[in-house]
Amino acid sequence: MTSLYAVTDPKTGELVRSFETDTDEQVQAAVAAAQSAFDSWGRTSSVADRAALIRRVSELHTERREELAKTMNREMGKPYDDALGEVDFSAAIYEYYADNAERFLADEPIDLLDGEGSAVIRRRPLGVLLGIMPWNYPAYQVARFAGPNLTAGNTIVLKHAPQCPESAALLQQIFDDAGYPKGAYVNIYASNEQIAEIIGDPRVQGVSLTGSERAGAAVAEIAGRHLKKVVLELGGSDPFIVLSSDDLDATVEQAVAARMENTGQACNAGKRMIVHEDVYDDFVAKFTEKILATDPNPLSSLAAAERLEGQVAKAVESGAKLTSAGERDGAHFPAGVLTEVEQGSGAALEELFGPVAMVFKVGSEEEAIKVANDTPYGLGSYIFTTDPEQAARVADQIDAGMVFVNAVGAEGVELPFGGVKRSGFGRELGRFGIDEFVNKKLIRTAG
Repeated sequence: MTSLYAVTDPKTGELVRSFETDTDEQVQAAVAAAQSAFDSWGRTSSVADRAALIRRVSELHTERREELAKTMNREMGKPYDDALGEVDFSAAIYEYYADNAERFLADEPIDLLDGEGSAVIRRRPLGVLLGIMPWNYPAYQVARFAGPNLTAGNTIVLKHAPQCPESAALLQQIFDDAGYPKGAYVNIYASNEQIAEIIGDPRVQGVSLTGSERAGAAVAEIAGRHLKKVVLELGGSDPFIVLSSDDLDATVEQAVAARMENTGQACNAGKRMIVHEDVYDDFVAKFTEKILATDPNPLSSLAAAERLEGQVAKAVESGAKLTSAGERDGAHFPAGVLTEVEQGSGAALEELFGPVAMVFKVGSEEEAIKVANDTPYGLGSYIFTTDPEQAARVADQIDAGMVFVNAVGAEGVELPFGGVKRSGFGRELGRFGIDEFVNKKLIRTAG
């Protein structure tokens, strides 16, 4: 069978290593192992024991951070320092669930309105879960899914992105070395056709996917036919709203950070700058200068750079003005700023996954809200203003799963992550993340 899984260094275009795609027999064996581990471990292990295992996963991430970071740099071009930060954040996620699992999974009494006795909600694992992970955060995305669900007692079959097979193998080794029983966490190198079969397998109780809107729709359709619970974290075209500022240079720095994280390849990056006319001209000048001066890094692949190139060309053809740092060179895509983008046009409604920002001028708070919400997506959003009452008003009216006021990079392991509209549904991280794939079982006892 031809392998779908290969490491191609985006900096050079060189094929580094390929991995064999699993056979149907190997995929079935992985699901069987996960079911066996659930029956023998997931159903019977204590929360304290599971917390100890996930804590060891955190420690191993810290011990192996350099190896993981170098692998991510080679697979998808993530700058080494950024990759180290990603591994550290992943370790913090695992530690958070180790610290809080017993509290999150404790029995929850219900006060009875009528009758004697007691009622309690007891959180129990569902069983085998399938995780489908993307390439842009090879360690962090797995942590968001595996951390809470293994701690809850579920077992995991994990399909990573085809361009991250080495990261996938390193993570499998971490879970093995942490002491998990065989099958509790199983990495597979599977095809899309095999994944469709896994979703329909009656042993699999739920699916979590982080990826494109198209992939999410396909997975949700199959899962729906089989009545499986799904969590989807999909695309985003997050608005970055600037209504006023008492330090425009600092606000611009934040805007650049919001747009350029992971070379612009983050679902919740600030992609559409929506700026009040009072500060628009100064903002655009300062923002463009900073964007064009950012250090060039390759996108994750040649295909990603070509896709972005096509989107930008379409925007320019439709009347947008592009200010760019240069020309595409392989997977290296030049940073750029699009202005005069027609609201409601294809470009304004699309997600640009890379180092290109769109800037829109608005004349009022009301117009800013309208432009911000004029998107099929609803993942994150950013509001910058010197008026606290205005911040509260606007935040309340933004159609998004997350709103950050006067802050960028304020995500945390304790804060839920997820969106609305075509950005998906369900939540990861925090207390809400561990509640997605548990049976909130009612036990009602008579007096």
